[in-house]
Amino acid sequence: MKVARFQAEGEISYGILDEAEQGAGIEIVELTGDPMIAGFDTTGRRFRFEDVRLLAPVIPRSKIVCVGKNYLDHVEEMRDETGGGLPEEPLLFLKPNTSIVGPGDAIVRPAISDRVEHEGELAMVIGAVAKDVPEEDALKYVFGFTAANDVTARDLQIADGQWTRGKGFDTFCPLGPVIETDPDLSDARVVTRVNGEVRQDGSTAQLIFSLSRIVAHASQAFTLLPGDVILTGTPAGVGRLEPGDTVEVEIEGIGILRNPVR
Repeated sequence: MKVARFQAEGEISYGILDEAEQGAGIEIVELTGDPMIAGFDTTGRRFRFEDVRLLAPVIPRSKIVCVGKNYLDHVEEMRDETGGGLPEEPLLFLKPNTSIVGPGDAIVRPAISDRVEHEGELAMVIGAVAKDVPEEDALKYVFGFTAANDVTARDLQIADGQWTRGKGFDTFCPLGPVIETDPDLSDARVVTRVNGEVRQDGSTAQLIFSLSRIVAHASQAFTLLPGDVILTGTPAGVGRLEPGDTVEVEIEGIGILRNPVR
């Protein structure tokens, strides 16, 4: 099931994507409220997909938890700049919820950085309160999955020696286009394109730490709340974004997150 957060007729709503009759296109069935709180009851209203504006599918009430160095090829490509080898456990950091933007929203390069880069990632959206959950039960606390771009001011990340400022600017966490509640992530492609050119092409099968391990590990440190987002790491191929670029992150089975850069 694909869940969207959208704006139509001046209102912001949640809805479920519905494939209409062949050739009739996609419709969105409006929900009565946030499905993580109100469930999947519908209002009965339907909108043509082309008549709505998709928004970030979730705005965390609390936090965005990120995992660094979770693809071997990315660890190798960044070894000389960020140092260190393979982590022994998931390497966690946070982004502020003010960094979130949605599909089509601009990524704004800060004036104090000369090196802003893309990092396409799979993201998990938490659906229930989770604290000290066992790994075997961890995915029961996940509402669904979406695409994310862990945009990074690489020069500031390296200069600071830690990652908060370099990854925390406004607009540095695009999310979308939808939340897929039940994708097949055993070997789903994670692809990032800039101006149509493939920059990153990985797979969830290459994750060093599994999705369940990440949720369990994060819940040992933080109480995870409904709507919290966990970014799961990026494959090799990170690179610069320049004003005028268009960057796409595509997760197989979920969709394409597309954002301009200015």
